[in-house]
Amino acid sequence: MKDTRFPAVDGLRVIAALAVVSSQVGLQTHAPFAGVVSRLDVGWAIFCALSGFLLYRPHVLAWFSGTLPPLTLPYLRSRALRILPALLVAVLLSIAFVPHPATTYLRWAAFTPFLFYLLLPGLGRLLTGYERPTRRSVRWRLLVLVALTVVGPVWMAAVTATDHPDAGLWLPGYLGWYAVGMGMALWQVARATGRLGPSTLDTLTRVPGTLWGIAAALLLIAATPIAGPYDHSTPTPAQALIKSLLYTVVVACVLFPVLTPSATTVRVLGGRRAQIAAHLSYGVVVYQFVVLGLLHGPFVVQLPVTLLTAVVLAAVSYRLLQRPLGRKTPTAKTESNATSPSSNAAL
Repeated sequence: MKDTRFPAVDGLRVIAALAVVSSQVGLQTHAPFAGVVSRLDVGWAIFCALSGFLLYRPHVLAWFSGTLPPLTLPYLRSRALRILPALLVAVLLSIAFVPHPATTYLRWAAFTPFLFYLLLPGLGRLLTGYERPTRRSVRWRLLVLVALTVVGPVWMAAVTATDHPDAGLWLPGYLGWYAVGMGMALWQVARATGRLGPSTLDTLTRVPGTLWGIAAALLLIAATPIAGPYDHSTPTPAQALIKSLLYTVVVACVLFPVLTPSATTVRVLGGRRAQIAAHLSYGVVVYQFVVLGLLHGPFVVQLPVTLLTAVVLAAVSYRLLQRPLGRKTPTAKTESNATSPSSNAAL
């Protein structure tokens, strides 16, 4: 089956990075509209869903075409070359220059995604093997992935109820967001190949504004105290569950329209500028922690300064580290979609 690039994904990655930086700046300053700004950490959920979609889709393609799944070692090598160099530089900069190093945040920013990357080959084989991709088998796997989306909310409520809030940073707390992307990857390939027939979901892909409006409305609901405090204070179990559940639905509404985007969606989210900015998005997210440890000021000043400085650092890092190392990544046919030259890279 022919590989496909999803140009609007680039724009979503840029939006997710901007949202993450804004929420982090808001945590350190007295941001206006504190509730809304704090909930922009939904950008993390968008990143997770995008990674689930882009990295699981090659397994689905291999299953449907009867070919071998992506090779594990080249796939892991490509992930390591994308994630670790910039992270290592950021950690060293943080230790050298930041009075209170942000290494905890940086370790988490790498640990949770990379743990998912390590588990994905086995999970991909588990969910795509053992039988032919019939309509029944596809629907069964979609139900399994839908069930996985509730793991995150339940986990967040449980660790809060048992007074283990640090466990909220572990992978189970984010697994539901990855499952959203994985489920959409399976649906998109199954729909494109005729394994699944037309449904209401096809209509939803043609009304992106409606879905994005629903996502915005849900985010506003999350910005109320129903989803917990606006800082690092511990929420109640109910608040933790509601926030995670709302974010799960938000990322589903945000991501779904880009699977079969309209010309307007591609033009806005998938243009050349969005593609360039998407290459820098991971670096911006990583280096912002260093910048925030060095610079302080009111929100309206801190946000643009942090963004600009992080973009400059990310551009230099991409030019000197990520891009040269990325060229060394194998591009065999069996390698992951996320490292193919014609496809979108994951986080």
